[in-house]
Formats: sequence, structure tokens, C-alpha cells
Amino acid sequence: MRVLPTIRRLVVKVGSAVIAPGGQLEQQMVNRFSDELVPLIRRGLGVTIVSSGAVASGFRSLGLAAPPDSIAQKQAAAAIGQPRLMEAWSRAFAHHGVAVAQVLYTADDLADRRRFLNARRTLDELLDLRVTPIVNENDTISFDEIKLGDNDRLSALTVDLVRADLLLILSTAQGLYEDGDPKRIIATVRDTAAAEKNVRAEKSATGVGGMATKLTAAGMAAQWGVPTIVAGGTVERVIERVLAGELLGTLFEPAPSKQPSRKRWLAVSARAKGTIQVDDGAARAILKKGASLLPRGVTAVNGKFERGAVVDIADQQGTAFARGLANFSNEEIMAIKGARTAEIETLLGYFYAPEVVHRNDLTLL
Repeated sequence: MRVLPTIRRLVVKVGSAVIAPGGQLEQQMVNRFSDELVPLIRRGLGVTIVSSGAVASGFRSLGLAAPPDSIAQKQAAAAIGQPRLMEAWSRAFAHHGVAVAQVLYTADDLADRRRFLNARRTLDELLDLRVTPIVNENDTISFDEIKLGDNDRLSALTVDLVRADLLLILSTAQGLYEDGDPKRIIATVRDTAAAEKNVRAEKSATGVGGMATKLTAAGMAAQWGVPTIVAGGTVERVIERVLAGELLGTLFEPAPSKQPSRKRWLAVSARAKGTIQVDDGAARAILKKGASLLPRGVTAVNGKFERGAVVDIADQQGTAFARGLANFSNEEIMAIKGARTAEIETLLGYFYAPEVVHRNDLTLL
């Protein structure tokens, strides 16, 4: 038996191949998950579902035999499939008298701190009212520059949004297989990076990701102190049995310590508006000593941004190793780069802060 933490909020990610195998949305499978989740909701558990399946449910209506590759066709398929997907979830939960809510995101929605916090408030309100959010990426309007990537990653971001205690990813795979052998399911993973050697470059016919994206999601959640379980979505009563501690699937254990929410957002959701390049001494001080970035260590600035913008901090080779909130605009940093803190007011004619990026507003990548 597994010992799981006390779970007040749960994120369940359901893969396309589980509820829409071959491009056919299966109401019976959706009903099965609602049957398992409703008793948890009635006991006071906050449940958020990250549901794939919009593109898978819509591409056949475009006359296609397989999920499309082009962005335009994916958007068209999602536009057809998303209402079908929501109707299926709504019908399944309505049978139990439980309301659901559609929540769609793009990366831009989570990259802006105010919109991120607004999304959190909305989800909190829904969960407090015992309404089940059905989350998906807004594929109808998403394109490469604003895509979150895949719903495994979105499920990890949703864990952060709702401050969940467990991420449960339901897949056609029964867990992480040792050396890719389905007969050998790894029960527990303590190091997701080391576990990557067991991943094979495969995905389902209707899915976007594969086990590699699930490991990425589990690694993100682990850094935030949240365990992840990857289990077979077609296994009978899988949710009930997993939460009871049965050894189904693979448990990815959380890290010993977790990042604060603000730094999680900086590292994963936020998008940098520019890059500040620093010398070797500044890089060492930030990486090894937990220091702030001072003007003296800045060697170059790339991009145009205002004070308060998210920026990457890169070493002399151009590799970004940290991200933070800039206390000055790109033009102001150019004016004070290489200078001592005491010289800031003389160079600018005013003084905002002694640091270009304060340690409290900085996270390592």
C-alpha cells in the first residue's frame, strides 16, 4: 500500500486516447470517471479535471482519417470537438447533480502575473462552490508562440493554480515501464531526471505527448512539493483505488522542499521580455550564494522592456540560468551596467533600487 498525503485538492488529467480512442469520444468512459469523482466531491474534495480530447473529438468531422498536423486544422478540429467534449463532461456530472465549468487557457493567460492570479481566484471560487472545472488549452486560438505545449504540462501548471495536493495522470500506459517493458511497471520514482532512461519515443494515435511529457509534468509538480501518479485510465475504478493507496501505476515522489508560488510562476508560467547578460562573478554569486543581481555584474542587455518586466539572466555564453523581475527598464540597465550601486543615482538622476533584480524576485532555471 502507498501512503499518500492528505488530499484536499486533486487534479486529474485524462488523456485523449483514454476518452476518445481513434477519434471517437466515448461517453461511457467519461461517465465512469464522473461516477468515481462525484463521491469525492461530496466529501469536500476539490477536483479539477484537465481533459484532453478536443482535437481528437473533432478531426473526423473535417473529413480527416487521423489527427491533423497543421495549426489551422488543429484549431478547426478543436473548435468542433471542444463543445462535444464539454457536453460529455456536463452530461456525466449532471446525472449526479454536480455542475461543471469550462476553463480554457493559452500560455499568455498564465504568463501575465495578474491574469495568473485572476485565474487562480476563479478556480478557487468554483471549487469552493463545489463546481468542477474542466480545464483545457484554448486550441481554437492557440498558435506556436502562445501554446502551452501539451496537456500533461498544463496539468502541472493547474496543480500550481489550484494548489493541489496530488496530480493524477490517467493514460493508456499503466505507468512508467522499466526499460520500456509494459510487463515491468516502476512503482516509485524519486528522481524524474534519472527515470528518463526508461522513456521510449512513443505516443498514442490521438495524443500529443507520451511518457516523456508526463515525466516533465511530474518533475514540475515534484519541485513544488506535490506527488504525481501516472496510472492506466482504462483500469476499473482506477481513481478510487489509487486514492485508497493501492499500488497502481507509478508514483513520482515530491522534492524535499518546494518553491514558493511566486517563484514557480517565474520559472514555468512567466515569459521573459528580454535577457540580461552577466559576467562570471555575478553568475557564481547568483547560483552559489543566493545573491541579487547588481549593476556591477551586468555586461549586456537584449530586448526592450519596462521596469517590472520578467527577464532572463544569462551567462557569458548566452545560456539563461535564472529569471526574475527587473527593477529597471532595458535603457536604464544599459546606462548603469558595470557601475557600482552608489553610482546609480548619479547616472540616472534618480534611484529605484540598489539591485537590477532582487533575489526575492529571482528564481533559478
